[in-house]
Amino acid sequence: MIRVLVVDDSAFMRKALSRLLEDDPEIRVVGSARDGYEALEKVQELDPDLVTLDVEMPRMDGLEALARIMETSPRPVIMVSSVTEEGAEVTLRALDMGAVDYVPKNIGSNPLEVVKIRQTLCQKVKAVARRGAPPKPAPTSESRRPARLGPARLVAIGASTGGPPALQKVFSGLPEGFGAPVLVVQHMPKAFTKAFAKRLDAMGPLAVKEAESGDRLEAGRAFVAPGGRHVVVHRDGRGLVLQVTERPADTLHRPSVDVTFRSVAEIPVSDALAVVLTGMGSDGARGAAAIKARGGSVVAQSPETCVVYGMPRAVVEAGVADAVLPIDRIAPAIREAVP
Repeated sequence: MIRVLVVDDSAFMRKALSRLLEDDPEIRVVGSARDGYEALEKVQELDPDLVTLDVEMPRMDGLEALARIMETSPRPVIMVSSVTEEGAEVTLRALDMGAVDYVPKNIGSNPLEVVKIRQTLCQKVKAVARRGAPPKPAPTSESRRPARLGPARLVAIGASTGGPPALQKVFSGLPEGFGAPVLVVQHMPKAFTKAFAKRLDAMGPLAVKEAESGDRLEAGRAFVAPGGRHVVVHRDGRGLVLQVTERPADTLHRPSVDVTFRSVAEIPVSDALAVVLTGMGSDGARGAAAIKARGGSVVAQSPETCVVYGMPRAVVEAGVADAVLPIDRIAPAIREAVP
């Protein structure tokens, strides 16, 4: 049983989140709090496995409460954030400070939306609370033969839960004059991806922006797939160009790592490098296999450095990972692979 403390200044949200969580028989809400001060008291009193934490609260807001929890009683914290650009900025700061993930604060009366939010919330709570000791990784091609990655002239990266800090670490390690374009698919709401692209742009010398149709893939430029839409790669007479699209509409995630990776494989780009970082589920495994089949290389993040070892595990178990690396070794591996 996973014991959760719900923190929100709205009585409606406290009740709604508690009901959504307790619909899952593996989760128990052990208490609630109205602001940061109450949250700190309840963390000490109840010792929950995980805290859901509102961003905007009176007396002590979510960021200050998060900082104090991380300092005095560190444990997994999931932020509950408004789906606005302002909410995105604050939530990204919270992830920098140690929050492991976030859920959108848009619970309304639409039954389908409520069901979707409940599934997402419960999955994240269980995945994060139970990560504990990392699972033993399956044998990979790295352990059998430390083959050199690349050469790569396009880098495509997929991530989900825990991805923003991991991606920031990767981008901060890429050099001036980087010789390839970079595509990023991070599972994020629509309002978050532009703010996240700006944050990555500040991490290092690469020019990073939210992807738009017509953007050209050129060395030293990076593009973040916009929330709610896919990014696919095409080739025209001038080179590689991006298209932003809502199709396919039946994918579990939009943007989808698999959709972007498969488009890279189908062009084909035989000298692509696929990187799969921390995240729930298996998005990216099929696309990584397609890139590998076309002669590309694949890197998966190692379990001990993942917030959730789901997406990288799927790549490893599919037998397509050329290397399984801790997050601090991924940027150096990318630098070595790009001519």
